[in-house]
Amino acid sequence: MTGKHVCEWAAATLAENARKIDVCLAKLSNDQVWERGSADENAIGNLVLHLCGNVTQYFVSGVGGAADTRERDGEFNATGGVDVEVLRSLLARTMADVAGVLAAVAEERLMVVIRVQNRDITTIHAILKSTEHFGMHTGQIIAATKRLTQQPTGFFTHNRGRA
Repeated sequence: MTGKHVCEWAAATLAENARKIDVCLAKLSNDQVWERGSADENAIGNLVLHLCGNVTQYFVSGVGGAADTRERDGEFNATGGVDVEVLRSLLARTMADVAGVLAAVAEERLMVVIRVQNRDITTIHAILKSTEHFGMHTGQIIAATKRLTQQPTGFFTHNRGRA
């Protein structure tokens, strides 16, 4: 597997997870997006803001070299005020930016050390770490959507009827 394959895999994985998040957001009301199951849980809106902040920080800033303007605490402190359609739009714009960065990564850059979240890591480490992180929170969003809607998301219908 080449570095180009790693970047293509990351871009495809991120795009598929973003698509699943968008499907979830389309099923939810503004109130549901900002509902917290308990004081210790993040609302889906918080998770979307957090994912956009994380991939912007890792990919657009860390890998792509843009200025890091992330305000991480704000991602988790939000308790509403961002409409579900605005979240969908933000996610789509962010993922387009990330795809552009990944498409431009040269193989020789993968082992270059970059600084992300006050840590020095290689470019490939940043790509893999943030892609994994995105997948983890996608699963949380899917589970929360199922809980809030009391309906399946439809992502795994090919498994219906199998033991």
